[in-house]
Amino acid sequence: MKHIPNLITSLNMVSGFIAVISAARGDVLMASWFILAAMIFDFLDGFAARLLKAYSNIGKELDSLADAVSFGVAPAVIIFDLLNTTVSSEYFLIRERVLHSILVFIPAIMPVCAALRLAIFNTDPSQSTSFRGLPTPASAMAVISLTFAANFSDSSFIRSFIDSPILLLSYTIVLSLLMVSRLHLMSLKIKSFGFRGNEGRYLLLAFILISWLIIGPASLLLIIPEYIIASIIHYGVLNKNDEE
Repeated sequence: MKHIPNLITSLNMVSGFIAVISAARGDVLMASWFILAAMIFDFLDGFAARLLKAYSNIGKELDSLADAVSFGVAPAVIIFDLLNTTVSSEYFLIRERVLHSILVFIPAIMPVCAALRLAIFNTDPSQSTSFRGLPTPASAMAVISLTFAANFSDSSFIRSFIDSPILLLSYTIVLSLLMVSRLHLMSLKIKSFGFRGNEGRYLLLAFILISWLIIGPASLLLIIPEYIIASIIHYGVLNKNDEE
């Protein structure tokens, strides 16, 4: 029984590996689905560890390694593939070698920052119930929400976003820097369903529902910005003295 959480964590890594292979083959939608599967396994391994009281240092390290693959490397390969497919003839003035170096180097920042983020999280006791910096699953969610929104909505804005190398590069840099920032963000784990202490979480839920009703699947792109805004309101306005 004590090995069940580690088995689930291994499924997280397997999903991340398949996501990398899928993205490398150009199937970013399939890669996104497997990253989503990795997120589910990432939640279940912690749930199983708490349920079975099967905590271990090996499990903690294995979880970080799996997250680095699923939420660091895999999203970066998706970004790389999107960049490769969006570079058009208007960039013909840039030397091919220089352009290739940029395409490779910028997405590589994401797994590096993800690994740094995980290392910081593992050694920072203040992040037991809230976060400093964007969690790696949230960063990965920001990437796959872009591909899901592009595939399941008819938004011209999202299509133009994906078709712009400059916007994709900027998006990658911002997500990477957010992971290693000290921005105070709330955990989505709910200990009770009472409103007190969960104001930001219910606000986030309201944001998601309202944006979905207004713009449909295109609102998937807004989930992480909404999460950040809800966290800022939660800690900066509603709970100034909250030391979660």
